[in-house]
Amino acid sequence: MKIDIKHFALAAAGATMLLTSCIGDLDTLPLNPSDSTSETVYGKDENGYLAGLTKLYFNFVSNDTTDLQVSDGGASELIRAFWTIQEVTADACKCAWENDAWVRAMNTDTWSDADNDATYAVYVRTLQGIAYVNEYLRQTASDKLSDRGVSSELAARIQSFRAEARFLRAYFYWIALDVFGDVPFTTETSPFGGGVNPKQASRKDVFDYCISELTDLASDESAMPAARSNYPRADKGAVNGLLARMYLNAEVYAGTPMWTEAKSACEAIFGMGYSLCPEYSDLFRGDNGENADALKEIIFGVAYDAEQTQSYGGTSYLTLAAIAATVDLPGAARAATDVTAEQKINGVNNGWAGIRVPYEYVQKYFNARNADYTTGEYTVSDKRGGMFYIKGRQESMNDALYVFLNGWTCLKFNNIPHNMTNDEFLATAASKAYSDIDFPMIRLGEIYLIYAEACMNLGQANTALPKLQELSNRAGVSAPSSVTADYLLEERARELMWEGHRRTDLIRYGKFTTPSFLWTYKGGTFTGQGFDDYMKIFAIPSSELASNPELHQNPGYGNATDK
Repeated sequence: MKIDIKHFALAAAGATMLLTSCIGDLDTLPLNPSDSTSETVYGKDENGYLAGLTKLYFNFVSNDTTDLQVSDGGASELIRAFWTIQEVTADACKCAWENDAWVRAMNTDTWSDADNDATYAVYVRTLQGIAYVNEYLRQTASDKLSDRGVSSELAARIQSFRAEARFLRAYFYWIALDVFGDVPFTTETSPFGGGVNPKQASRKDVFDYCISELTDLASDESAMPAARSNYPRADKGAVNGLLARMYLNAEVYAGTPMWTEAKSACEAIFGMGYSLCPEYSDLFRGDNGENADALKEIIFGVAYDAEQTQSYGGTSYLTLAAIAATVDLPGAARAATDVTAEQKINGVNNGWAGIRVPYEYVQKYFNARNADYTTGEYTVSDKRGGMFYIKGRQESMNDALYVFLNGWTCLKFNNIPHNMTNDEFLATAASKAYSDIDFPMIRLGEIYLIYAEACMNLGQANTALPKLQELSNRAGVSAPSSVTADYLLEERARELMWEGHRRTDLIRYGKFTTPSFLWTYKGGTFTGQGFDDYMKIFAIPSSELASNPELHQNPGYGNATDK
């Protein structure tokens, strides 16, 4: 990505402070004597405080497994793990790596309280992130700055850093409460260290806390940077975007709908100068963190750089795992590849073929037809449906869920810059073992859809039609004449596919567990079946229950107890 983003990643990689191996007590002492401490990180100049802030952002992309018991570093990355929970458990993705510990359970919605790489990584990474933020806020409190002799000018800038940190804590809490419900709760004022175990707070209480924090950060008096002024770091656009998303799901999280508040948060964003990127595909290309048109729509993104954020998580996962292009396989094994690595059709130099889109999803939401698996041609009317590669594929996953070339390859995340062809990028792609694509965490297209859903539930559906018209125009399809729940759920399936929303959407619409809404391998059968409602949230990892007696297991799982 652009040079400041590279420096951002480098600083993050060097900020190794402030957490022990035990998430149960959320201690904040260094892992070993070579780690940095607050005394060595912070001082009178800005560099230490910026490095500490950068560490907080880096928690999204970290693949350090020092503290995580997972099968590989890539699986430990927060964005990859959360994406797995959101997409593989629902209708938009199935995974072929049957020997990986988490795959069968996530593919078929048959998980239990057994250890699971994806849920474990999300649990640990979110709590790590919260612990990092809490310590950062302690170290940047006014009395600490005064004791170090920090100038008033720098102290004022640090207030902006603190606001960003508080936003990130709210984001980590949002992920945690969405996936696990009741979660351990701490702030910078909580007791810590010395074996202190954080108490578990209710989902509603954590939700209310996040809303309070974000509302404060969105205020005119907040030190949060102005919208569109701070990419790839957070700003007031990101604050209002997360507010809108949390209000959208308020009834699930807290028991009471908050549609008026969701609408207002969206309207605040509409006044901040964002606009839709003219080309949908440009939002997910290798230069999306530099492309001015893409950055008009991306409200908050996590920056990736092929030289600096090297892990098999995030957008590297979404490019490498989507296409089969392994060159070092012998003889018959080469038949399991659908392109040669020399073609590099999505701008990276290899591919693993692990993640696919079921044909049934593409047919239902993109009206795919006339598929020719010999030539790779197919027909769709929606431009967003032109992101698939099908040459050499098999259409159905029936009795063949773990056959790598069954299903459709998704090339939505494509490392080739938006203004270059595959042929023009070939020489560069040969050196790209990782992705340069920033992951859009919040973008305007999502906000349009939140706005439409809020308006519909407020009896003001027509108010949102112009926003839906914009999305339709970009996709090259006719806009709806009216706004219905069915249309919005389908449009979210098209517009936000593989962006980490699907499970949460299906839960909000009452579709996730019910036998009345089926998808490929839902509940363990090819045609689909319902599964238990308690599985709308996941089990707390057993290692965390063992380390913290203040935790209770979620209802329905093997060792659950009364709260």
